[in-house]
Amino acid sequence: MIKIEQLSKSYGSHQVLKDIDAEIKRGEVVCLIGPSGSGKSTMLRCINGLEIYQAGSITVDGERVDASKKSIQHIRQRVSMVFQRFNLFPHRTALENVCEGPIYVKGESVKEATEYARELLASVGLANKMDHLPSQLSGGQQQRVAIARALAMRPEAILFDEPTSALDPELVGEVLAVMRRLADKGLTMVVVTHEMKFAQEVSDRVMFLDGGRIVEQGVSSQVLAQPSNERLRDFLRRVTNHVE
Repeated sequence: MIKIEQLSKSYGSHQVLKDIDAEIKRGEVVCLIGPSGSGKSTMLRCINGLEIYQAGSITVDGERVDASKKSIQHIRQRVSMVFQRFNLFPHRTALENVCEGPIYVKGESVKEATEYARELLASVGLANKMDHLPSQLSGGQQQRVAIARALAMRPEAILFDEPTSALDPELVGEVLAVMRRLADKGLTMVVVTHEMKFAQEVSDRVMFLDGGRIVEQGVSSQVLAQPSNERLRDFLRRVTNHVE
């Protein structure tokens, strides 16, 4: 579904991504792991056209991702994104946040968008929080609203950029539980995460990035249990919730 070929991205003289080749199949859950600054989030943002890349190509079902063209809006409807810091509208209720995209981007009726938004918020355990503003919600609840908002666009894939890293430890589980259910339903997901247990148990494949390159990738259970790359072995030892 998503194909990346020879992707390179720089900020000035600093090259963040170096000749990345990767494929994500429809229905796959792929986790991007690696140390801070390795290029994981930048790779994700390039897929969604939030970053302009200098070389190589990214396609979604054969449609090129080009942030400078109008077609990027169509791709963003098909490939939603959940951010580390939630990015909710602070003056909108949870329900209004979820309705916003379908109404103003997809042109759905207020009635249709509201009904679906209520279903989605209930599905992430927020049936009793629909009229709350983000400031009245915990971090975990805000992130679940953000996931419902991404789902409201009826996407074919969702990109998650470290969705639990801004949360207090006791709130992480409630967000990961929602993501597990989405994975069980067969939604295509690309997840930047430091949650190795989630990566091992839920993802089909992991890609380990270091220095802007994918240095090891493969079936999650194999790569995380028996990494062949010394840098990955060292990384797993250093991660707090490392895989035993």
